[in-house]
Formats: sequence, C-alpha cells, structure tokens
Amino acid sequence: MKKGNFFKNYYKHLIIWAAIIGAIVIALKYGVDKKAVVFGTVTIGVFTQAFASLSALIGALPLIGPFIVKFFAIPLVWVIQASGSLVGAVAIKKGYTKEMVKSRVLTLALLIGILIGYIIGHLAPIS
Repeated sequence: MKKGNFFKNYYKHLIIWAAIIGAIVIALKYGVDKKAVVFGTVTIGVFTQAFASLSALIGALPLIGPFIVKFFAIPLVWVIQASGSLVGAVAIKKGYTKEMVKSRVLTLALLIGILIGYIIGHLAPIS
C-alpha cells in the first residue's frame, strides 16, 4: 500500500479521531465534568464507529497490530455474563431474590443497549 493510498482510504477515520481528541482536550481545559466528556466520547465513538476504525488502524500495524487488537477484543458479553452470575450467586446466598432479579434485568438492558448501538452504528456508517 502506498503512502497516498493509506490517507486516501482512512482520511475520514483520521479526521474523526482528530476531532474527538481535540474535543476532549478543549473540554478538559475548560473544566467540563469528566463524566460528561467520557459519555460524549463514547456516544460519538459508537455512532461514528470510531472505535472499530481505531482497531482496524491498529490491526494494520505489521506483526504486533493483530496481537494488540486480539488482546483488547475479549468479548464484552462474557464479562457481563460473569458479573451477572457473580451477583446472582451472592444474592442467592444471602437471600436477596429481588436484587437478583434487578441484576438480571440490568444485565439484559445493557446487552440490548449494546445491540442497539451496534445496529445504529451499522445503519449510519462513516464511509
């Protein structure tokens, strides 16, 4: 791949990441709440598929790129399921059935939110 082809293929992704980084720096410089900055970054990143493009750019690095992407690409659903099972086991042991139901509902809501974000991200792609 020539140098010109790289920038031609990934210019939208690079512009979006430059805008995200610039917005973060400006927001933190002017004292915007850090939680609001994180929420905005995650929202913009999900809707523009910026995180997918970042993983594609990192994966394009020779030799080490694919290993970095595989290291960070542990399925989030497994982590959510494990945390739900842990909370459920503690709730059953202590007799908190209402809390167990709430944790399962919260886990289900989070999974549905991830699914909706994935679908919306594919309905409005960058390219």
